[in-house]
Amino acid sequence: MHHEVIHFSGHVQGVGFRYTAMQLAREFEVAGYVQNLPDGRVRVEVEGEPREVDGLIAALEEHLHGCIRKVERTAGLRAPQFSGFGVR
Repeated sequence: MHHEVIHFSGHVQGVGFRYTAMQLAREFEVAGYVQNLPDGRVRVEVEGEPREVDGLIAALEEHLHGCIRKVERTAGLRAPQFSGFGVR
């Protein structure tokens, strides 16, 4: 299964990022979670088909473009570990 960890930097906490991510994830066949980090970034860990994962990340960047300054993506393959998409 395609798996990615994405870190979003900028003004990404306190702007509805996690709620938006959860809503957008429903439009794609992905599983994982979104989480605020103590350093001010937001972490998204997601798995699914590469085009579905790419679609979710592109949708987040489009919807929150004014808040995101930097996106760091790390991808790999592993056995599925998530069911659904949630907030941590």
